Amino acid sequence: MKWIVACLLAAVATQLPASAQAQSGAAAVQTSGTVVIVSAVGEVKQANDEAIATLTVEEQDKDRALAASRVNQKMKQGMETIRKEDPTAVLQTRGYFTYPVYGDEGQPRPQSNRNRQIVGWRVGQSLEVKTSNLDNLPRTVAAAQRILALSGLHFGLAEKTAKALEEQRIAAAYRNLMERIGAVARAMGRNPADAMLDTVDFEASGNYAPMEATMPKAMRAAAAPANVEEPSFEPGETTLVSRVVGKVRFR
Repeated sequence: MKWIVACLLAAVATQLPASAQAQSGAAAVQTSGTVVIVSAVGEVKQANDEAIATLTVEEQDKDRALAASRVNQKMKQGMETIRKEDPTAVLQTRGYFTYPVYGDEGQPRPQSNRNRQIVGWRVGQSLEVKTSNLDNLPRTVAAAQRILALSGLHFGLAEKTAKALEEQRIAAAYRNLMERIGAVARAMGRNPADAMLDTVDFEASGNYAPMEATMPKAMRAAAAPANVEEPSFEPGETTLVSRVVGKVRFR
């Protein structure tokens, strides 16, 4: 029995040095002077307060001048209607186009247009409407749709609102950077107080760009209904993101 106990003690004794060496090896990794690159992100959510609507008009006629005249007249009426419904709206015309309509449309297109017969002309124009009057937007759009066609609608933040939130985004990003530096320090077995912030690189990148107005597919003009029911819109919200990268050196 004494012999068995002695063997067990000897076995434990042979294992202890290996364990001690492993712990000693882990503690031997020096982090003094280590440089760590830490990235962070700050987000701020804000309800959208601006809408950009794209309205279009398109006409087709054998007489190019008549088609253009109807487009010009409808666009003028549409702009007058929008200004009446929403005097604060900012209007900008875009994408006036005129191109021929050939009699063989829908068939395999020949290599040259020289022998193709023109049977008419298609004329159109787009109008961009920017407004912060979201409460009145459904009524404004419904009134405009009696004359023009709604081809696009985008909600976002007004420029003034986005600038006002810039300080909040930077503060949120810096706060997240400090939290991540603390987590890195603790993972390395260091005190967060030993971390010295060497460099901070802020990258102020916005997440909404003005959406380009796109020309809808050509389609034959149809008579607009006398009255249009008001559409339903939900502006939603925008998330603004600010990114920051910090260079940290441990004492």
